[in-house]
Amino acid sequence: MKISELIAREILSMLEEQDGTAEIKRNDFAAKLGCVPSQINYVLSSRFTTEQGYVIESRRGGGGYVKITRICNDKKSQIMHIIDSLGSQIDYYSARSILINLCYQELIEQKAASIVLAAISDNALKDAPLQVKDKVRAEIFKNALLMAV
Repeated sequence: MKISELIAREILSMLEEQDGTAEIKRNDFAAKLGCVPSQINYVLSSRFTTEQGYVIESRRGGGGYVKITRICNDKKSQIMHIIDSLGSQIDYYSARSILINLCYQELIEQKAASIVLAAISDNALKDAPLQVKDKVRAEIFKNALLMAV
């Protein structure tokens, strides 16, 4: 298992245990997991974003901590929050990242994510004019997520 997956699983476990809110001291948490604090920053910035239904508060200094709060608790709310946060266009790699996180959080199944990825791929949209490709991708992506609700 990759260290980023281990960090994310530990944070998700803490969120479950503590009713949707977890506080960690970055340095202590990194030492516990055998990684560097920057790896924790990476996981927080890539897997615990506002678009994915989380709020991150950070305080630096001697007693500094990171507080992670899940703002959406049920599957439907989380997916609707993601749909609402999407703009009018999205590139393939951003959509892929969102799908990976949805699978990781067990909000959609891997098979469904693979089908959505195929539908929004550059190959599937090869006949769409370049200037509208990311707009078309966003509409397909949003509609596919709606079906997952």
